[in-house]
Amino acid sequence: MSEISPERLGERLQAEEDDLLVLDIRHEENYDDWHIPDSVNVDVYDELTENPDAAKNALADLPEEKEMVTVCAAGVVAQIATDVLKELGYDAETLTDGMNGWSRVHRHATVPVDVEGTLIQVSRPGKGCLSHVLISDGEAAVFDPSHYLDEYAAILDDNDAELVGVFDTHAHADHVSGAAELADRYDVPYYLHPKDALAIDATPIEDGQLVRIGSLDIEVIHTPGHSEGSVSFDIDGAALITGDTLFHESVGRVELGVEAGIEDSDIKQNAATLYESLQRLLDRSDDAVVLPAHDPGSPEPPVTETLGEVRERNDDLGRDRETFIEELASDIPDHPPNFERVKRTNVGQESVPADELAELELGPNNCAAE
Repeated sequence: MSEISPERLGERLQAEEDDLLVLDIRHEENYDDWHIPDSVNVDVYDELTENPDAAKNALADLPEEKEMVTVCAAGVVAQIATDVLKELGYDAETLTDGMNGWSRVHRHATVPVDVEGTLIQVSRPGKGCLSHVLISDGEAAVFDPSHYLDEYAAILDDNDAELVGVFDTHAHADHVSGAAELADRYDVPYYLHPKDALAIDATPIEDGQLVRIGSLDIEVIHTPGHSEGSVSFDIDGAALITGDTLFHESVGRVELGVEAGIEDSDIKQNAATLYESLQRLLDRSDDAVVLPAHDPGSPEPPVTETLGEVRERNDDLGRDRETFIEELASDIPDHPPNFERVKRTNVGQESVPADELAELELGPNNCAAE
């Protein structure tokens, strides 16, 4: 069996190798929902599962000079595609675990921000998720970590930093948080607003609270709307970790907690609350770097914009209150896959076995309002 690991594929895509072609053989609608950037879709999934020889005509027109990496959801049918391509004379290998494996890939880079320390952004390009590690005077804090904890342990080790706290901006709906487990592993506090810590053991945080990390004070800003317990974190006035409250080109959606059955509010009320929360963020310095928890594409870290730049490019921020509420309450995008179970897991109302986490998260990130 000829395979390439998701991590190795990520490295090669970063290097922009011209001789590489990522071939996605899933159904077109699945590809349209979620795929590896710059991959090519040839929908031969049914042919490969029923009669692989029937797929040869569709695959024979691919460029002969390219090295093929075949992709499906879990890597099983893609391996059949690899075998067919080899019969046709192509150089081909299969992405291990398919899109499931791609979802595990993490990358990180230093955020250019003027603070007394180092701020590192960790990206999951397969999920569009962004998390952050702040290091100051040998102490570290992690914000919005995925459940792939070794990624953060490696960063701490590389920077010889002692973890002193783990923070979630909110109870996420698109991926299972690793914050509680990371905090437990290092025996440090897990900080989450009480409105989102419904049935989970967390150290409560409140609006205006300061948490010291090394020589830096992290200010908690309660910014509900996307969820009742959503918060943003102001790092020394130089950076704003905004979770799903404020993205660079959109804002957080307002119906997920209601539809997951864990919020008593209604969608219009949440939209009005989010509008007020955004006004609080917009009062901060235009020079502050905005660091959301997601990016809709396949983010290459660091993904940054100043608040002034976000103010100019984000159409949601230019709407008056009434229009803002009507738009967010009426224009509901597709939901993140399994969002009800993911949300309940992150507030402590459901426990998902470790071997089911990857499949539960599989799919695109849809936490922005549009």
